[in-house]
Amino acid sequence: MNESRLLKKDLFGEVWRESTPTGPVIRRDTQSARWWLRWLANALMRREATALLALEGLGNVPEIVAVGGNELTRSFIDGVPLHIGKPTDERYFVSAARLLRRLHQRGVAHNDLAKEPNLLVTGDGSAAFIDFQLAWHAPRRGRLFRIAAREDIRHLLKHKRNYRPDALTQRELRILATPSALSRAYMASVKPVYLFITRQLLGWSDREGASDRGRQD
Repeated sequence: MNESRLLKKDLFGEVWRESTPTGPVIRRDTQSARWWLRWLANALMRREATALLALEGLGNVPEIVAVGGNELTRSFIDGVPLHIGKPTDERYFVSAARLLRRLHQRGVAHNDLAKEPNLLVTGDGSAAFIDFQLAWHAPRRGRLFRIAAREDIRHLLKHKRNYRPDALTQRELRILATPSALSRAYMASVKPVYLFITRQLLGWSDREGASDRGRQD
């Protein structure tokens, strides 16, 4: 029997968990996005599809099941979001760093690892990443990509600092202490506007829907 459960509904559309004969999948539907944001919702969906296709076969990231029109269906990864799993085993962060290196080797910067629901703790204690709407696929891995990749690393290290600060190496501490100029400019100019719009006007938060998003968004 096919079952559907709405996980998330916002201005950019809906996210559903659906059962299939081979197991659950996650379906993103932009048809219900606000008409004035549908172009952006579809653009973000295309970014996600491009990134996931570049990561095909990697493991611990979603696999594309189907994409077309206003829908993207991807595989389900069973796990709990970082802030619920609260990993204290250093091996979790070793696995997360390894996974992130493999993303970057394939020319994909996640660009949204600051949000804890986008990192999962799987059943075997390893890390998985979801929600690739803001991801960037850059096969040539030029200078701007390397900056974005370094920011991915910094965001991951911030989570490690929250849960296992004693395990941070001197090199990791130096990375945390030296954000890129682009990051500093973003924090000073763009982020305050983003937070005002999303939190004050739209009522969002970085952990919105975390109980379900962690089990997939």
